Amino acid sequence: MLILVLAEVALETVPKELWSHPAVRRHSKRQKKPPQNLLLDRSLHHSAMRRLGENEKRGRPDITHFALLEALGSPLNKEGLLQTYVHTNRDYTITVNPSARLPRNYNRFLGLIEQLFQMGKVPFEGEALLKLESKTLPNLLAETEADYVMVFSREGQPKTLEEAVSSLQAKRRPAVIIGGFPHGHFSETTVQLADEIVSVDLEMLEAWTLTSRVIYEYERALSLPQKRIVP
Repeated sequence: MLILVLAEVALETVPKELWSHPAVRRHSKRQKKPPQNLLLDRSLHHSAMRRLGENEKRGRPDITHFALLEALGSPLNKEGLLQTYVHTNRDYTITVNPSARLPRNYNRFLGLIEQLFQMGKVPFEGEALLKLESKTLPNLLAETEADYVMVFSREGQPKTLEEAVSSLQAKRRPAVIIGGFPHGHFSETTVQLADEIVSVDLEMLEAWTLTSRVIYEYERALSLPQKRIVP
């Protein structure tokens, strides 16, 4: 079982200090929703976000959307060998049901996550496909009972992706942590959780690209591609 954590993701509702900004008010009027129920989005709230601390790491829900589509659509997930979590930059954790089918349309995805932040889970009745809780990354990893934590960062030890991921096969419940933010580096709190920090490319890879490649290399380590095509 591979535990995938998209960490420090740029996913949050519009913070209170921006509710009165003209860009936020215009968006609120168009969507017919109060500002506090909208997701912070760089493409819509760029001028407002200049006021925010660490604004270069915030307001990118699209990163989470793309990465989750890659993870949930993978053969590893279809085989029940992947559990995915989203840890936000505001210390919320989203538990993703492996059977969840997220909207491909970005605007529908935004609506779903806005609903999640309001209700705590979606759907509200029955089995939750997405569940939101206030939870730190250390607490999340403790609950998953991960026996090895690998963090991907350009500041890590250089390794090929195949070399890095193949070593996880021997672990019972390895966790891989991939950043869900557009710029910058992991916080020291996240770095301290790692058993190993690896860099797999000279340039920054998009979170969804790294997500898909990590999963595929893990599938290869398990010989899953061959198992799925042999009758």
